[in-house]
Amino acid sequence: MGNILFKISILLILAVACSQHDGTDMVEPVVDNLQGPISRPVSGYGADGTNKVAEIDFPNPQYAGTKVTIFYPEGITSPRPTIFYSHPYGGENKEYNRGLFEFIAKKGYVVVFVPYSTASGVGIDYRYNTLWLGFLKAVTDYPNIIDTKKVGFMGHSFGGGASIGLGYKAFVEKGWGENGRFLFTMAPWYSFQITSEQLKSFPTNTKMITQVYDEDIFNDHRMAIDIFKNNNITNAEKDFYYLKSSTVAGYYYSTGHNLPNSRSAYDAYDYYGVYRILDAMIDYSFNNSLSGKNVALGNGSIEQITMPSYKAEMMTPLEVSDNPTPKYAQSKYEFQCRSLDNPRVLNCD
Repeated sequence: MGNILFKISILLILAVACSQHDGTDMVEPVVDNLQGPISRPVSGYGADGTNKVAEIDFPNPQYAGTKVTIFYPEGITSPRPTIFYSHPYGGENKEYNRGLFEFIAKKGYVVVFVPYSTASGVGIDYRYNTLWLGFLKAVTDYPNIIDTKKVGFMGHSFGGGASIGLGYKAFVEKGWGENGRFLFTMAPWYSFQITSEQLKSFPTNTKMITQVYDEDIFNDHRMAIDIFKNNNITNAEKDFYYLKSSTVAGYYYSTGHNLPNSRSAYDAYDYYGVYRILDAMIDYSFNNSLSGKNVALGNGSIEQITMPSYKAEMMTPLEVSDNPTPKYAQSKYEFQCRSLDNPRVLNCD
């Protein structure tokens, strides 16, 4: 297991190295550092909020030499709804996805980032526990910042798989999210610490978004499909997203495994394909906004799937489904659903 995870860590690092509340927030025009011809949105969902970002670091309770980081809106006087983020294997530096964390804080919310060890010999349960203990300490030590009545669990790759079990533990065992809760997984790896019975037992107010990326060659989409289909969240409260690549004005918008991140290929896909959808999901989950639902869980609405254009060249629309099916053979992927490493291998059909 350790060798397998080490391999994906190296591949992700190489990939990076080789690629060099409401919907009406307005921001002043800024110098846009996104790659490609399409700039970030300046209004509506996906536009940067107006809050300045503050950070708190404290020692990671189970991963010596590292720190847990809380990103939050500077100057807040009351706790805010919070996203608990589980990073991909190899993405334990917060700079890997700083763009996402700062986006959340600028919009007026909190995000907790916990690094876990990817060293050989460190087991799955230990990594999950590292994430959990970091989240718990943040909640315990900073009640003036973190509101556990409105929470989301979000993760990518290894962290996407982990977010399911961790989210269940938070929602059911701790009771977090009584006034709003969601799951947001991206290109998820295998999901541990979640039984089929537990998967059918999420609280009724749980909402869910699952995203997979067409050019991902690491994580078999069947793992994401399994978790998406085999939970008790109603179709009205969850959507499965499929993101495809685009070429606009000669710039290639890729949909590889490392989407999203702010260290390589930081472009319109981060903002329009991920941040915009997350922004709407937060607004719907925490504020009961119907416009947020139409964008985040719109069941294929125009507002949900439409991507931006540049001089009449449009990015490929998002594909949304309540009944996703695999598009490629398992042989395409480094980590296949049928692998015996997958604790849910019997669900791969």
